[in-house]
Amino acid sequence: MVAVKENSIKSQNLRVTCKPGAIAWTAVKYFSLIFCCFIAVLPIVSCVITAAKTEAEYQSTNVMTPPSNWFNITNYTKAFTMANMGVAFLNSFLILCIVLLGSTLIGSQLAYVLNRFKFPGNGLIRNLFTFAALLPGIAMQVSVYEIMTSLHLINTLYGYIIMMCGTDVMSMYIYIQYFENLPISLDESAYLDGASYFKIYWKILLPLLKPAIVTNLILKGVGVYNEYYCANLYLQDKRRLCTVATSLYTFTGPLGNKYNLICAGVIISLLPALIVFCICQKQIYNGVSAGAVKG
Repeated sequence: MVAVKENSIKSQNLRVTCKPGAIAWTAVKYFSLIFCCFIAVLPIVSCVITAAKTEAEYQSTNVMTPPSNWFNITNYTKAFTMANMGVAFLNSFLILCIVLLGSTLIGSQLAYVLNRFKFPGNGLIRNLFTFAALLPGIAMQVSVYEIMTSLHLINTLYGYIIMMCGTDVMSMYIYIQYFENLPISLDESAYLDGASYFKIYWKILLPLLKPAIVTNLILKGVGVYNEYYCANLYLQDKRRLCTVATSLYTFTGPLGNKYNLICAGVIISLLPALIVFCICQKQIYNGVSAGAVKG
């Protein structure tokens, strides 16, 4: 009797899933996924193909024509040496480490003060930060450039680092959102035990912000690593103070662009991010999923 009921349930489910509408919707979903994957992979594939071509092959063939030698590393060595990418990687690594550390400390401390302490002007400060986040960055570059010039921070690595640390509003709101999920009883019990406000932040609350910290590191790290406009504007010594983003523009000029070398440099610049993702993908997935859930 049980077997007859199970067979009838399976047949009903089969009839439901085999409806023309369900089949069409499933086909649309799979087609959209395949199409999105194709759109995402196509630039990378064309970049790999172009990076393996010689100058003559690039001039005489289209973008998707395979090269004669897939293992041509001449373009990679030229891109690394001519674009001074060794110095660029060192500068980008130094900028990235200091900016991420500063962004984590500044953003989490601001969020701690604005969330845990209720004082006159708390709402005004939050609104001002929201207003600052809505302003386009390009619209404020004239005033920022004047400030950087008056402080003699133009064409200095530490000036660029200070500027990048002080222009992060989104990290503060990420931490505020996560602070709202931490009970205030943690602060009260620690304060009754004699802990100072800074010790409560440093010893108790900051370790609990790990998912939010990972989320902020991902968003901020990608933005800083790929940032070109401010790096090109404020780091004017392109040989000594170049970054990974600005070094790729060595092969552009009024007489033409060497796209085979540019693509080789792009692939080289992708390798560190790919290595970090492969090593830390578990922490990245857990941090993003935990930091995105509220409540």
